[in-house]
Amino acid sequence: MTIIEKIIAKHSKFDTVKPGDIVDIEIDARAARDFGGPNVVKHIEKNNLTIDDVSKTLFTFDTNPTGSDQKYAMNQQIIRIFARKHGIKVFDINNGIGTHTLISEGYSYPGSTSLTTDSHANILGAIGSFGQGMGDKDIAAAFHSGRVWFKVPKSAKINLIGKRPANVTAKDIVLNLLNRFGANSLLSYSVEIYGEEVDKFTLDERITISSMGTEMGTIIILFTPNQEVMDYCEAATGRKLEAMKADTDAEYVEEFDVDLSGFVPMVSLPGKPHDAVNILEAKKTKIDSAFVGSCTNGRMEDLRAVANVLKGKTIAPGVVLKIVPTTNAIWDQCLDEGLIKIFKDAGAMVSNAGCAGCAAGQVGQNGPGEITISSGNRNFPGKQGKGSVYLASPATVAASAVAGYITTYDDIPDEPAVFTMEEHEEKLKKAEEAEKHLEQKKSIIEGRVWYIKEDNIDTDMIFHNRYLTITDINEMGQYTFDNLEGYEDFAKKAKPGDIVVTQKNFGSGSSRQQAVDCFKSLGVQAILAESFGAIYERNAINAAFPIMAYDSMEELELKDGDKIRVNFETGEITNLENNKSISGEAFSEVQLEIFQNGGLF
Repeated sequence: MTIIEKIIAKHSKFDTVKPGDIVDIEIDARAARDFGGPNVVKHIEKNNLTIDDVSKTLFTFDTNPTGSDQKYAMNQQIIRIFARKHGIKVFDINNGIGTHTLISEGYSYPGSTSLTTDSHANILGAIGSFGQGMGDKDIAAAFHSGRVWFKVPKSAKINLIGKRPANVTAKDIVLNLLNRFGANSLLSYSVEIYGEEVDKFTLDERITISSMGTEMGTIIILFTPNQEVMDYCEAATGRKLEAMKADTDAEYVEEFDVDLSGFVPMVSLPGKPHDAVNILEAKKTKIDSAFVGSCTNGRMEDLRAVANVLKGKTIAPGVVLKIVPTTNAIWDQCLDEGLIKIFKDAGAMVSNAGCAGCAAGQVGQNGPGEITISSGNRNFPGKQGKGSVYLASPATVAASAVAGYITTYDDIPDEPAVFTMEEHEEKLKKAEEAEKHLEQKKSIIEGRVWYIKEDNIDTDMIFHNRYLTITDINEMGQYTFDNLEGYEDFAKKAKPGDIVVTQKNFGSGSSRQQAVDCFKSLGVQAILAESFGAIYERNAINAAFPIMAYDSMEELELKDGDKIRVNFETGEITNLENNKSISGEAFSEVQLEIFQNGGLF
C-alpha cells in the first residue's frame, strides 16, 4: 500500500484498502477554527450530540487573531463558552495558525489522522500524517463519534531527480511543481514526493510544499519523515513514534520523474497560483506592498531568511512590508533571536501570529490598484484584497520590499525604485477601473421559488444524455428538466433570478457539467436541496453556481412560487412571505472563495 492507504487502513477495520474504497476512519485530532467553529457548535447543540474524547478535540482561533471584527468576536465567544462547558481545549487568538498548532502541540504526528475546518489541513502531509479540511457537519460528526467516512484516493508519485540549485527555496520548488502540473492534473490524488535531495528537506520546507497541495488540487502531498521530523514530533508528543512508509511494492496510478536541478526562482502571476513563471519574467515590476506569513511561509526558517535580507537595510519609500509569524512560539523565538528588532529597524510592520493576509480584514490585505508581493499560497482576485498579488518566497518578498520592485535577494539595487507623480496618477486611474470590475458577487440573494418535492433527481432528469453534444452554455438552458416528469416545460416558465428548492440527493448520476450549466444558462440563481450528489456538488462549486444544503423546510412553510432570501455566508434561508427563517449550510471558506472568484479558474 501507499502511505495514504496504510494510514487509512490503520485507522479503519480493514487490513488493506484500495483507491475507491469508502471506509469509516478513526480521527486522532478533531479541530475547528473560529471560521466554521460556531456552526460546529450549532450542529452539536441542535442534535444533542456528545463529545467523544475531549483530549483529541480542540478549537483554534487563527482567521481573526486580533478579535477586531464584531462577528468574529461573537463567534469566538460562542466557542469559548461551549468549550468551557465540555472541557475542550481552546488555542485562543494569541496562539497562531491551527494546523501548525496540531504539529507543535503533538495532536498530529507521523501516521496519524486529523480533521479541521481549514482547507489547508493537508499541510500535515509534511510530517507523513493524514490531514483534511472538511465542512462543519463533518467536523461536528467527528467531535461526536471520533470517526468520519472517507473515500480512499488514488496515489501518484513524484521523484525529484538531480541536485537542488543553491538559489532555489522550498517555495520556488512548489511553484515549479505548480508550473509543471497546474491546478488539476493531479486533482484528488494523494501525492508522495521522493528523492535524494527530498530526504534533506527540513520540516519547515516540507510544510511549505505540502501546504500548497491545495493549490495543485491534490488531496494531500505526503513526505516520508526523516530523522529531523521524527525527533521534532517525538518531542511534541512526548513518546516514541513510528514513521509511516509506503511498501516497496506500493501501486501508484501515476509516477513522474522531475528534474530538480532545472528548477529556478519563481513567482506566481496575479490571479492564479499555478500561473507560475521564472522570476525574470516579472523582475522590475514595481510594488506597493509586501507580505510575509501564512501557513505556507511564516515559519522560523522563513523569518530568518527575511531577516538576513533586511539586516542593515530599509524598506523602499512608499512600500509597506507586513510580517506575520505562523505561531506565537515562533514570534517569541524571533524576539529572542533579535529578528523583531531587525524587522522594525528596516521599517516593517509585525503583527501577532495568525492567518493574516489569507483572511479578510487581516494584516496583509491590499486595495484597488495596489501591487503586492506575498509569501502566501493563494492570489485569486479578491483573496488578499482588491489589488494584484504575486506569490514568491519570503527572501524574494523581503528583497522586493527593499528594492521597491520584484527582484531576487542576490540582486538588490543600491538605490530603491521610487514612484514618479505620473506613475501615481496612472495607478490611481487603474485603481478606479479595477474597482469597477472587482465588485464581488452578492452573498445574499432573493428570488421566486420552484419547490420540487422529489428525491434523487438525477443528471438525466436535469439534462438528458441525448443533449450531451451541446457545448455552448447559451443553448443548454432550453433543455433543463425536460426529462423530469411534471417539469418538462420548466425552461419555458423559469425566469432569471428564480431559485430551485428540492429534496435529497439532487444531481446524482453522471459527471456531466451541463447539469449545472443549464441552470446558469437560464439565469437560475441557486439550488437548495437536503443533499447533493457528490460529483454534482463539486461541479457546481467549481463553476461558482450557488448550491446550499438544508435539513428541513418544514419550519419555513414554503410553497411553490414564494419569494425567499438566501444568505450564503451565514446559511440563513428566509421565506419573505411569512418572514420565517431556517439555517442552511453556509458556504465553506473554499466555496465562498471560488464563488467570489467566478469559478475555480
